[in-house]
Amino acid sequence: MPSTFELVTDAEDDAVDAVYRAAFAADGLGVNPRFREEQLAMHRARKGFTLVGAAEAGRLVGFAYAYTGDRGQWWHEHVAERVSSELADTWLGGHLEVVELAVLPEARGRGIGAALMTALVADRPEPCALLGTGRRPSPARRLYERLGWIELQHDLDADTSLYGRLLR
Repeated sequence: MPSTFELVTDAEDDAVDAVYRAAFAADGLGVNPRFREEQLAMHRARKGFTLVGAAEAGRLVGFAYAYTGDRGQWWHEHVAERVSSELADTWLGGHLEVVELAVLPEARGRGIGAALMTALVADRPEPCALLGTGRRPSPARRLYERLGWIELQHDLDADTSLYGRLLR
């Protein structure tokens, strides 16, 4: 079936929240009950925030978002405490922090995730990008690796691997 989605440069919070909940629940992942009100709202205010969406017939079917990560932010500090000083010096601070990628289950397998991630990192000013993903083999890990991401640390914490990608 040919892909008929179009990329959009932003989306309404309600639509983003609905995709987030459906995608993460379908994958058996933890769903933040206050994703829209707390996490998304806080991240939208961060430097370099970018959200890319995929829409079909005017309906959001996927999104990815990121912002510029830096000292004092929770995830930056979480990673810094768990990696070598060499890795931290090379990758942390002023990096693109990819926070979420979600595609509705019925829209998967048509290149939407790859298109979202490609658009998200295009033309960014940051030198590199980081993200955390599950340690077990998964479609997400395979996608990141196909797009040139490398695993920097397998055991960032109990269930997360750290992935990075040079952007320039």
